[in-house]
Amino acid sequence: MKGKKGLGAALAGFTGIALTLAISFVLVIVLILLLSKVPGTTILYFFAGAFMNRYYLGNMLNSAVPLVFTGLAIAVAFKSSVFNLGGEGQVYAGGLAATAVCLALPAANGFLGGAAAVAGALAVSAVLSGLSGWFRMRWDADEMISSFLLSAAIILVVNWVITGPLDDPANNLLATLPIGPQYALSKLFPPSKLNISAFFSLAAAALVWLFMNRTHAGYEMRMCGLNREFARYGGINVRTYLVLPMVLSGALNGLAGAFSVMGTHGMAIKGFSGGMGWNGIAVALIARNNPLAVVPAALLFAWLEAGAKAAMLHGDVTFEIAAIAQSCIFYLVTAQALYGLARKRSAP
Repeated sequence: MKGKKGLGAALAGFTGIALTLAISFVLVIVLILLLSKVPGTTILYFFAGAFMNRYYLGNMLNSAVPLVFTGLAIAVAFKSSVFNLGGEGQVYAGGLAATAVCLALPAANGFLGGAAAVAGALAVSAVLSGLSGWFRMRWDADEMISSFLLSAAIILVVNWVITGPLDDPANNLLATLPIGPQYALSKLFPPSKLNISAFFSLAAAALVWLFMNRTHAGYEMRMCGLNREFARYGGINVRTYLVLPMVLSGALNGLAGAFSVMGTHGMAIKGFSGGMGWNGIAVALIARNNPLAVVPAALLFAWLEAGAKAAMLHGDVTFEIAAIAQSCIFYLVTAQALYGLARKRSAP
């Protein structure tokens, strides 16, 4: 009976996600029919453009990599019933920290220096996110608000560092000096930007799933997420699991920033993290906080973005059509999640 119940819930969840995607795609098609003078070509490139050559496909896969990390970051937090809304700032700060370490070690070995850069990104973003968990534990401050406010503040600080102390005057972009070539991650699909960080993202998804489902700490985090009072009566130190999930969530966001710099940009560019944190929320919601399902959910978002770029280049619509589709998915999936939460709370 229990197995049938679980299967029914999974089927209902899948049906809801499928319906959300169908509504979003219908909306995109209607907009293209209304706005495009060559709707057939535009629709073709929107849905199939990302697969038409090696360059488009590689860049689409590469843009999914940071979304896997930010989606995992949100999934870890949500699964523990804490809410990290500071992903944008944490990704941005992690990218800057990785850049600063690489610039501080211009002659270091690529492997050791790169490991130090990733560790720096992890530490900075984990502390930034963990502060919100500590505020919740210490003063019962809402971590949603504190993480959002800390993110908004740190973005301004990072902008100042990028355009001030670390600015590259020879670059036309608002960006730091480039990191050393030894820190660049190996490319997989040249001439696209896809690099070996894709393998790290897959490994991260597997490790997060194993941690959440096969370790004692992961079990306690999930119990706190299901019912904090029950977990307390079961002897679990629930105060620990106000901070630990936020630390892990921030660390994963830091990885997104570090690999974006070392794999894609080669420097910290002002605003490079735009959208990664918020899209990570939608990715986690589509995946229903399942770390393994985060990977296809991130690929979906990357595909929408790549399709919009292809449609803009080969058709006559603007790139914002992808933002409309992503927003539609975000709002419908969020509504689904809130409806499910309301039903769960109203159940006897």
